[in-house]
Amino acid sequence: MTTFTPVADGQAPIQDFSQCHAGIVKRLHLLGELPALLAPAERASQIAERSVSFFREAIFEHHLDEERELFPVVLSHAQAGAEHDQVKALIKRLTDEHRQLEALWKRVETGLKKVVKGRFDELNSDEVQRLVTQYLAHAEFEENEFLPLSSTILGRNANHMAALGLSLHMRHSHEPVSTYL
Repeated sequence: MTTFTPVADGQAPIQDFSQCHAGIVKRLHLLGELPALLAPAERASQIAERSVSFFREAIFEHHLDEERELFPVVLSHAQAGAEHDQVKALIKRLTDEHRQLEALWKRVETGLKKVVKGRFDELNSDEVQRLVTQYLAHAEFEENEFLPLSSTILGRNANHMAALGLSLHMRHSHEPVSTYL
């Protein structure tokens, strides 16, 4: 609000308007920053929403596939002795990591759901980064250690690999089994 101050030169009312404009211009520049800030906020909300869906629909399902299909078949076809023991140890490690990652996910998921609603201050960034780092390490270990060994073990008999493929297909098929008979 501008207060009237009598000035001898007669320019005071014009200067008051000019000073008002300076304040208005400053606030307009701030307002002009808003669209650039909203784009990252909208992106954060979209990433959070897609991540929640992705974890529930893809990652948890992936863990189930490994634990119900891949791990048992590889273990059952591993050669007795050192190979069997190695597979068993790898499966234990990977399964333990699944549970750890899922527990970490549950803590992160709560914050992500709030980000979807525009509440950015309730996301634990350290836990998000820990989840990303640990999952990447888990996936890399599985890719470099377990999957090549699994390929070797199941590759000894083409029927073993085909049976795994069929089992996975049946597990993910939305058609009832009776339609195929």
